[in-house]
Amino acid sequence: MTERKPPGVPFESWVDKQIQDAERRGEFEQLPGLGRPLDPAIDSSYDELWWIRRKMAREGLSVLPPALALRKEAEDALAAAYAAPSERIVRKIITDVNVKLREMMYKPPPGPPLGRKPYDVEEVVRQWRERRASAGES
Repeated sequence: MTERKPPGVPFESWVDKQIQDAERRGEFEQLPGLGRPLDPAIDSSYDELWWIRRKMAREGLSVLPPALALRKEAEDALAAAYAAPSERIVRKIITDVNVKLREMMYKPPPGPPLGRKPYDVEEVVRQWRERRASAGES
Protein backbone atom coordinates (compact mmCIF):
# COMPACT_ATOMS: atom_id res chain seq x y z
CA MET A 1 0.00 0.00 0.00
CA THR A 2 1.19 3.51 -0.72
CA GLU A 3 2.49 5.61 2.07
CA ARG A 4 0.44 8.65 3.05
CA LYS A 5 1.98 12.10 3.08
CA PRO A 6 2.60 13.16 6.66
CA PRO A 7 0.88 16.35 7.73
CA GLY A 8 3.00 19.49 7.56
CA VAL A 9 5.42 18.09 4.95
CA PRO A 10 5.35 19.93 1.62
CA PHE A 11 4.03 17.73 -1.17
CA GLU A 12 7.10 18.33 -3.41
CA SER A 13 9.60 17.22 -0.75
CA TRP A 14 7.53 14.17 0.12
CA VAL A 15 7.35 13.13 -3.57
CA ASP A 16 11.09 13.76 -4.01
CA LYS A 17 11.80 11.50 -1.01
CA GLN A 18 9.59 8.75 -2.48
CA ILE A 19 11.49 8.95 -5.78
CA GLN A 20 14.90 8.89 -4.06
CA ASP A 21 13.90 5.84 -1.98
CA ALA A 22 12.68 4.02 -5.10
CA GLU A 23 15.94 4.85 -6.93
CA ARG A 24 17.97 3.43 -4.02
CA ARG A 25 15.90 0.22 -4.15
CA GLY A 26 16.59 -0.01 -7.93
CA GLU A 27 12.95 0.18 -8.95
CA PHE A 28 13.73 2.34 -12.01
CA GLU A 29 16.44 0.09 -13.46
CA GLN A 30 14.29 -2.41 -15.41
CA LEU A 31 11.48 -0.17 -16.68
CA PRO A 32 10.15 -0.89 -20.18
CA GLY A 33 11.37 1.71 -22.65
CA LEU A 34 14.44 2.58 -20.57
CA GLY A 35 16.85 4.64 -22.67
CA ARG A 36 14.43 5.08 -25.57
CA PRO A 37 12.88 8.42 -26.59
CA LEU A 38 9.34 9.18 -25.57
CA ASP A 39 6.58 8.39 -28.04
CA PRO A 40 5.96 11.55 -30.14
CA ALA A 41 2.22 10.87 -29.93
CA ILE A 42 2.39 11.76 -26.25
CA ASP A 43 2.27 15.47 -27.16
CA SER A 44 -0.67 15.16 -29.56
CA SER A 45 -4.29 15.68 -28.65
CA TYR A 46 -6.32 12.76 -27.32
CA ASP A 47 -7.41 10.22 -29.92
CA GLU A 48 -9.82 7.54 -28.77
CA LEU A 49 -8.49 5.20 -31.47
CA TRP A 50 -4.86 5.61 -30.38
CA TRP A 51 -4.48 1.93 -29.56
CA ILE A 52 -5.71 0.88 -33.03
CA ARG A 53 -3.31 3.29 -34.74
CA ARG A 54 -0.41 2.09 -32.59
CA LYS A 55 -1.24 -1.59 -33.26
CA MET A 56 -1.48 -0.94 -37.01
CA ALA A 57 1.88 0.87 -37.00
CA ARG A 58 3.47 -1.96 -35.00
CA GLU A 59 2.05 -4.58 -37.39
CA GLY A 60 3.00 -2.55 -40.48
CA LEU A 61 -0.62 -2.26 -41.62
CA SER A 62 -2.35 0.60 -43.35
CA VAL A 63 -5.86 1.19 -44.49
CA LEU A 64 -6.11 3.10 -47.74
CA PRO A 65 -9.14 3.76 -49.88
CA PRO A 66 -9.35 1.05 -52.59
CA ALA A 67 -8.24 3.38 -55.40
CA LEU A 68 -5.14 4.53 -53.49
CA ALA A 69 -4.29 0.96 -52.47
CA LEU A 70 -4.49 -0.14 -56.11
CA ARG A 71 -2.41 2.84 -57.23
CA LYS A 72 0.29 1.78 -54.76
CA GLU A 73 -0.02 -1.84 -55.88
CA ALA A 74 0.36 -0.77 -59.53
CA GLU A 75 3.52 1.22 -58.74
CA ASP A 76 4.94 -1.72 -56.79
CA ALA A 77 4.05 -4.10 -59.64
CA LEU A 78 5.88 -1.93 -62.16
CA ALA A 79 8.96 -1.83 -59.93
CA ALA A 80 8.76 -5.61 -59.47
CA ALA A 81 8.42 -6.09 -63.23
CA TYR A 82 11.55 -4.04 -63.90
CA ALA A 83 13.43 -6.17 -61.35
CA ALA A 84 12.03 -9.50 -62.65
CA PRO A 85 14.52 -12.14 -63.79
CA SER A 86 12.65 -13.15 -66.97
CA GLU A 87 10.36 -11.71 -69.62
CA ARG A 88 7.70 -14.29 -68.75
CA ILE A 89 7.55 -13.02 -65.17
CA VAL A 90 7.42 -9.38 -66.37
CA ARG A 91 4.43 -10.21 -68.57
CA LYS A 92 2.68 -12.08 -65.72
CA ILE A 93 3.16 -9.26 -63.20
CA ILE A 94 1.91 -6.56 -65.58
CA THR A 95 -0.98 -8.66 -66.90
CA ASP A 96 -2.16 -9.41 -63.35
CA VAL A 97 -2.10 -5.77 -62.25
CA ASN A 98 -3.77 -4.68 -65.51
CA VAL A 99 -6.74 -6.94 -64.71
CA LYS A 100 -7.20 -5.12 -61.40
CA LEU A 101 -6.73 -1.69 -63.00
CA ARG A 102 -9.31 -2.39 -65.71
CA GLU A 103 -11.78 -3.73 -63.16
CA MET A 104 -11.50 -0.60 -61.05
CA MET A 105 -11.74 1.65 -64.13
CA TYR A 106 -15.09 0.09 -65.09
CA LYS A 107 -16.47 -0.23 -61.55
CA PRO A 108 -15.00 2.68 -59.61
CA PRO A 109 -15.31 2.44 -55.81
CA PRO A 110 -16.15 5.40 -53.62
CA GLY A 111 -13.24 7.65 -52.83
CA PRO A 112 -10.63 9.48 -54.84
CA PRO A 113 -10.25 8.64 -58.53
CA LEU A 114 -7.72 5.96 -59.46
CA GLY A 115 -5.66 8.15 -61.78
CA ARG A 116 -4.08 5.11 -63.44
CA LYS A 117 -4.68 3.25 -66.68
CA PRO A 118 -3.51 -0.26 -67.54
CA TYR A 119 0.12 -0.55 -68.54
CA ASP A 120 1.17 -1.39 -72.09
CA VAL A 121 2.74 -4.82 -71.56
CA GLU A 122 4.93 -4.56 -74.66
CA GLU A 123 6.22 -1.13 -73.58
CA VAL A 124 7.06 -2.41 -70.08
CA VAL A 125 8.85 -5.42 -71.58
CA ARG A 126 10.80 -3.10 -73.91
CA GLN A 127 11.85 -0.92 -70.97
CA TRP A 128 12.71 -4.03 -68.97
CA ARG A 129 15.00 -5.22 -71.79
CA GLU A 130 16.67 -1.79 -71.99
CA ARG A 131 17.28 -1.73 -68.23
CA ARG A 132 18.76 -5.22 -68.27
CA ALA A 133 21.00 -4.33 -71.21
CA SER A 134 22.26 -1.13 -69.56
CA ALA A 135 22.77 -2.94 -66.22
CA GLY A 136 24.76 -5.67 -67.96
CA GLU A 137 27.05 -3.10 -69.57
CA SER A 138 27.98 -1.50 -66.24
